[in-house]
Amino acid sequence: MEDNTVKPGLFEKGGKLGWLHSSWDAFDTFLRVPATVTAKGAHIRDAVDIKRVMIIVVLALVPAALFGMWNVGYQHNLAAGDLPGFWNQFFWGLLKVIPLYLVSYIVGLGIEFASAQIKGEEVNEGYLVSGMIIPLIVPVDVPLWMLAIAVAFAVIFGKEVFGGTGMNFLNPALLCRAFLFFSYPSAMSGSEVWIARRCGADAITGATPLSYLSEGTDAMAALGGANFNFWNMFAGTIPGSVGETSVIAILLGAVILIWTGVASWKIMVSSVAGGLLIGWLGTLCGVTDIPAYYHLVMGGFAFGTVFMATDPVTSAQTETGKWIYGFLVGALCVIVRLFNPGYAEGMMLAILLGNTFAPIIDHCVVSTHISRRVSKVA
Repeated sequence: MEDNTVKPGLFEKGGKLGWLHSSWDAFDTFLRVPATVTAKGAHIRDAVDIKRVMIIVVLALVPAALFGMWNVGYQHNLAAGDLPGFWNQFFWGLLKVIPLYLVSYIVGLGIEFASAQIKGEEVNEGYLVSGMIIPLIVPVDVPLWMLAIAVAFAVIFGKEVFGGTGMNFLNPALLCRAFLFFSYPSAMSGSEVWIARRCGADAITGATPLSYLSEGTDAMAALGGANFNFWNMFAGTIPGSVGETSVIAILLGAVILIWTGVASWKIMVSSVAGGLLIGWLGTLCGVTDIPAYYHLVMGGFAFGTVFMATDPVTSAQTETGKWIYGFLVGALCVIVRLFNPGYAEGMMLAILLGNTFAPIIDHCVVSTHISRRVSKVA
């Protein structure tokens, strides 16, 4: 008799290479969706899925990444006293940043694929964004082996142990940066880690605006002496993490995220409001002589507000909770900057603390709403 049994495909479950089904499915659906659709029942039919949302965030990060690559070359040549031209500066920075991306994606996606294969599940798409963000929030000269360890820690203990994308309560990219900061502080602070060096060259110093902020009440004079005026910091032609310096490039990404509805403008606005309020109170009380609006263009405030505080997985979910959560993040960032001279950049800790309290904020908002409705019925 003729066997009419339909044999499974090569990479389908039951096929010869069925054990690679998770990896094959990830590549197969990267740029297209399966042709299968639901035939009956109440289902949402939409072309936008998690993978497409993640791609939009990656596209929104491109302006900051491209500017960061140019700025890496510009800062190096500026410190060395040689400015060869725009494209030379860009390609110099490109060659310094590409290894960071290779380590980020090879290590992170390698763990994601291995985890999916072991569990027999589909590969999560969340690391598309995390892998794009991580090289933008670290110093350009961070040793690659340190970055590899930090990425592995963030993916394993920040995501996979909780169940993967959508189940983590802390932002993996920030967890990677926190691991680097607390495990290898010398590679994440000081004035020698922000400027790329040539192989064999001596360290090139390049202080950031926040390093002057931590020096006390003469910070404004120091900023003026270092030519860190508001417009230089707004444009981004200053030392700092690869993708965090240019507020202009970050705002381009914010427009994309808000226009597509991927990120919450409420979190962005409330974060700015919280930072401005605490900064104004600090100036009013004589804690600092830095104007409140300077905090918006210093360090990672703008980048964190737009790309990491708005993470839909780790931020507040309720509409009222988003206002509270964003305000908490912005306020905590400036509080850390003003009162902790040992750690001038407060955005990382502020967002991680906000991630921790986001479920409690949502719980309180929902409970208050339910109590209000019950009282109306009664």
